[in-house]
Amino acid sequence: MKELTLVFTDAEWESLGDLADAHGVPVAEFVRMAVRAYEAAEAARVRAAGEAYAAAHADLLRRLGE
Repeated sequence: MKELTLVFTDAEWESLGDLADAHGVPVAEFVRMAVRAYEAAEAARVRAAGEAYAAAHADLLRRLGE
């Protein structure tokens, strides 16, 4: 496992602590959960953009593939 040091303001740290407590996990685990959720959302956004591009340019992509 790799380590990363993050610096938070007091307000950010308090907010993270409150959120972690609400989820019943330590702050470090909550941050990992948040990063995984962001990664999944970003992957879905990029996938949707690629699919939309492919649909909008299907004819061109088909011709390029010939």
